[in-house]
Amino acid sequence: MGYSSEVYELARREMEQRSLYAEQELEKRRNRLYEICPRTLEIERELVKISVSAGKRVVMGADVRRELEILKEKSLGLQKELGDILTSYNLPENYLEEWYICDKCRDTGNIDGKMCSCMKSLLKKTAYEELNRISPLSLCSFEAFSLDYYSKLKDEKTGRIPYSYMQSVLKFCRKYADEFSPESHSLIFQGGSGLGKTHLSLSIAQTVIDKGYGVIYVSVPDIVSRLDNDRFSNNAERKSETEQLLNECDLLILDDLGTEYQSKFASSVIYNTLNTRLMTSHPTIISTNLSGKEIQEMYGTRMMSRIIGMLDRVEFTGNDIRQIKRRERNKK
Repeated sequence: MGYSSEVYELARREMEQRSLYAEQELEKRRNRLYEICPRTLEIERELVKISVSAGKRVVMGADVRRELEILKEKSLGLQKELGDILTSYNLPENYLEEWYICDKCRDTGNIDGKMCSCMKSLLKKTAYEELNRISPLSLCSFEAFSLDYYSKLKDEKTGRIPYSYMQSVLKFCRKYADEFSPESHSLIFQGGSGLGKTHLSLSIAQTVIDKGYGVIYVSVPDIVSRLDNDRFSNNAERKSETEQLLNECDLLILDDLGTEYQSKFASSVIYNTLNTRLMTSHPTIISTNLSGKEIQEMYGTRMMSRIIGMLDRVEFTGNDIRQIKRRERNKK
């Protein structure tokens, strides 16, 4: 796919940093080895002298075959001595070579004028990170999700015990994240404010990212605003890139459905994105405070039909945790 010039520039800088890092780390390893075994520095200097001497003899154009053979034998002897030193210190054979993240292109991003697979992966990763950056939320973890804020008393309205019920929701979300694959089901998290929808969806995002998948986590208001701005800024390149990333990432998490400014454009963006992903079987997670009836009233029958028919519903229950925490802080 095509990427914006900003993404290409960020990826190019990252490649330069990788190459520079490899050089700097090699220099550090060399200096450490020179300190514990000064002979290695002498060997490397002798090898450089041999290389320069061999080059001069070739330029001279005379019959210097025998001299070159002697230089070669001396070079091989020094290289063997150097290898023996590395072995004696339990160091790898390539200790005095640059360690690249990608050995195929040596962290240049190109092989014979063609883009290396590592550069393609870096471009996609960079594009995801840039899109995720518009969200002000930080990633959470399952370990930080506390059930202590959920009541152990039966809720008369729902007939559930919030603590036990949310314990099962937490278990479900962990299982979903641990077993995530491009064939995973799409989900909709529904429930009032402050019940943990954002925390658990972010925890899923973190786990799935750690598994090596491409994840985009955005709030609906943010992504609608970005696409709207791109539309009026004539930045067709970035708009196309954003839409393609939303449609093709391994997991898309849309947070706060229903809090965006209501307009035909917003409804169209949300419906088209969801519909495209569902039709191509790309997993999507939506979190919303809206009930099913409110979703239908706000977005229409088509949207509601997609959600009911193709997303697994996960209901959140309990009391607003943010309010509970606020009251606890005020007491201190």
